[in-house]
Amino acid sequence: MTTLVNKTPSGRVKKTSLLHKSEPYAFISPTVILITVLMVIPIVIVVGYSLMDNVITNKNPVFVGIANYVEVLTDKTFHTAISNTLVFTVTSVAAHLVIGLAFAMLLNTPLLGRTSKAVFRTIYVLPWLFTVAIIAVLWRLLLNPNGVVNFLLGTVGLPGDTEWLSSPALALGAVTFINIWAGYPFFMITLLAGLQGIPGDLYEAASIDGAGPIKRFFNVTLPQLRPIIISMILLDLIWTSQQFALIWMTTGGGPINVTEMLSTFTYKQAFSSYQFALASTSAVIILALSMILAVFYVRHQRARD
Repeated sequence: MTTLVNKTPSGRVKKTSLLHKSEPYAFISPTVILITVLMVIPIVIVVGYSLMDNVITNKNPVFVGIANYVEVLTDKTFHTAISNTLVFTVTSVAAHLVIGLAFAMLLNTPLLGRTSKAVFRTIYVLPWLFTVAIIAVLWRLLLNPNGVVNFLLGTVGLPGDTEWLSSPALALGAVTFINIWAGYPFFMITLLAGLQGIPGDLYEAASIDGAGPIKRFFNVTLPQLRPIIISMILLDLIWTSQQFALIWMTTGGGPINVTEMLSTFTYKQAFSSYQFALASTSAVIILALSMILAVFYVRHQRARD
C-alpha cells in the first residue's frame, strides 16, 4: 500500500509537468496550422510548378528543371519590369517619407491652432480613405485628355491635351505620382505619432545649448524617429514593389510596357498567356527578392529589442 501511495503523486506530478510544458505548443498550434495551410503548402506548390512545363492546363506536366528560370531571367520584358519596379518603388518610398514627414511636422507644430490642425489633418488623410479602385478611377478622370488637369494647364497657357497615362514618356511618372499621393498618409500618421512621443525636454535642452530649428531637427527629431523611419521604409519597399491593383487599373502595364511591373508581368503570364509555369517562376523570383527585404526588416526589429 505504501508503494502505491508514493507512486500516485509522482505520476500526477509528471503528468502535470508534461501538460505544463505542452501548453505553449497548444497555443501556437492554430497559428502553425494556418501558416502551413495558407503559406507553406502554396509556396511549395508554386515552386514545384516553376520546375515544370504545361502545368495546370496539362494533366501530365513535364519536369524541366531550371529552364523556366532561364527563360524568365533572359526575357527583355522581365528586365523592363524589374527596371520599372525599381524606379516606381524607390521614388514612391522616398516621396512617401519626405512628404509624410513634412506634413507630420506641420501637424505637430505649436504654430497652428487646434482647428487648423484638424482641418489639415482631414485634408491630408483623405487619400488613405479611398480604395484603390476609387483612386484609379479618380485619377484616370483627372488625367484624361479632357480632364480637369489638362483644363487647368490650358487656362495658364500650357499644353492642355496631354495623354498622361497613354504617353510612353509620361505614363510611368504619372502612375508613380498617383501611388505617392495614395501612400503618403500612412507615413504621415505614423511619423506624427512618433513626433508626439518625443519628450519636450530634449528640445528645451537643445535650445539652451544654442541649437536652432535645423540643428534640433537633425540632432533631436531624426535620431528619435530613426527606428520608426527604418521600419516604415522597409515595409513600404515590400508593399510598393508588389503593387498591382493601381497599375493594372490605370495603365495595365502599358503603353508598350513602360509601366510593366513585376506584379503585372506575372499576372499576364498566368491569365493572358496562360503560361502558369512561367508565372510561377516569376512569383518565386519575386518572393526571393521580397524575402531579402523581410530579412533586413526582421534583423532591424531584433536590433531594436
